[in-house]
Amino acid sequence: MRPRYIAEWIGLRAALFLADRLPRRAATALAAGAGSLWYALDRARRRTALENLRRSGVAPDPRAAARIARASFRHFGVLAVESLQASRCIDASNWRRHVGLDAHPAAWELLTAPGQGVILVSGHLGNWEVAAQIVSYLKPVVGVTRNMNNPYTDRLIRARKTRDRFTLTPKHDADALRFLSVLRQGSVLALLIDQYARSRALTLPFFGIPAATHTSPALLHLVTGAPLCFGYCLRTAPLSYRFHAAAPIRERRSGNREADVRRILERLTRELETAIRAAPEQYLWAHRRWRAPET
Repeated sequence: MRPRYIAEWIGLRAALFLADRLPRRAATALAAGAGSLWYALDRARRRTALENLRRSGVAPDPRAAARIARASFRHFGVLAVESLQASRCIDASNWRRHVGLDAHPAAWELLTAPGQGVILVSGHLGNWEVAAQIVSYLKPVVGVTRNMNNPYTDRLIRARKTRDRFTLTPKHDADALRFLSVLRQGSVLALLIDQYARSRALTLPFFGIPAATHTSPALLHLVTGAPLCFGYCLRTAPLSYRFHAAAPIRERRSGNREADVRRILERLTRELETAIRAAPEQYLWAHRRWRAPET
């Protein structure tokens, strides 16, 4: 039992207590302040965010990079609180009052078609928790997640997650066939593709810099034939969002699996880059996306 884990758990419990009892505006302001404090105190993450902004070309100017990085940290404080608030105040009857739609007609048709399995791909941009919650009102959603390093905070967060038609499955579960089952049942399999891939990765450019990229979305598409959609949900105001969904991807196997996977992932990466450039303050720049393979 690490003292740091206990301290994090206590801090999270205190934050949740306040988020549950304070007025929404006050809770959001507190969360943004916590994000600013995180930016000020966590030198390693701040340095990573600033370096990522510089290397990506999104903010080569140091002042712009600092502004966007700090806004990103504040955004993720707000994201944590609003995800909890959304699970309580947004439901199947009122979600259209909170979420605007900017979805390609073919993507929207797939997301609303009964019995049609869909692979929905996104990144750590905007509010992916709200995105999954909203899509779950159209059809069941299964999200793939990695356990937090801190088991105490992990259990606490999972206990607060929205259930019903939005469920989570461990990223490293031994039963890989569960993904096929999800798609056969006509559900949405939600995957985030912008984290460093330690295994089963393909190296391809992300903002022009080689990055180890997860191949699962492309492989599942090629194996199952389930359509791929790239989507994301940007925050536009307190508890207000806009859900974007690009034209679906349907690729045929050419006989060269690596080439097929690369082609699909390059297209998904381009979609993600475009979305990030449109709202860089809402992206997780603090993640070490570009690493040497041995790390």
